[in-house]
Amino acid sequence: MTKIFGHRGASKVCPENTMAAYTRAYEMGADGLEIDVHLTSDGIPVIIHDDTVKRTTNGKGYVKHFTLAEIKQLDAGSWFSLAFQHERILTLEEFLQWICRTPLLLNIELKNNKVHYEDLEKKVYSLVNAYGMKERTIYSSFNHYSLVQLRSMDPYIDIAPLYSSAIYEPWNYAKSMGALSVHPQFKSLHPIILESLQEHGIRVRPYTVNQEKWLHYFLDWQVDAIITDTPDVAVAIRNGEIPEPKGFILEVYNKMKKK
Repeated sequence: MTKIFGHRGASKVCPENTMAAYTRAYEMGADGLEIDVHLTSDGIPVIIHDDTVKRTTNGKGYVKHFTLAEIKQLDAGSWFSLAFQHERILTLEEFLQWICRTPLLLNIELKNNKVHYEDLEKKVYSLVNAYGMKERTIYSSFNHYSLVQLRSMDPYIDIAPLYSSAIYEPWNYAKSMGALSVHPQFKSLHPIILESLQEHGIRVRPYTVNQEKWLHYFLDWQVDAIITDTPDVAVAIRNGEIPEPKGFILEVYNKMKKK
């Protein structure tokens, strides 16, 4: 069965990457959560998407320039709604303390494709293991060197390269770095590519699939998982509560085939 991952939690209805977003996604029936990790200036893994705090907090500046104490002072919810003004940036450890007590799967995106963080891989990996989440965690990143480093640390973890455009024979590319999963931008998954990935035993988890028509499409393909801002809608479609428009999948297939 295709798993549903809340992208930064239930980020359509809550401020992304906050405890409110994570608990809401869990309540909606998500099977897993996708989160983003950076390091503070004092080397603590924290959960936030951007390299800077400007978009999702009331602060300014790069995450790497804040100490943990400083970043904890920021309001991470009011930008979305005043109802969330008490939300704060979480440390990875705080988050793991919560998720380890649930049955949820976890996708950690290492946000080091633009900013270099010393020992990010080692720190994240150690925390995941400390909270018994190794078997439930997928590591992804646009920095594929980082994933290879993780693979060298542990041959059994699930690593998944993120990519946003066409890669030639992505099944071979994934295998070349020791990965059996990929996380492509969903529109890059032309039918022939998707079919080939599945034939080569590569787990496919497209991001960020929000429209009902695309959710239907990838559920019909029975991809390993779908990463979405709207886990409630995805779960409802998977449960058969939102019917597929007649002839729609063929229409989407033909549209993609022409590209």
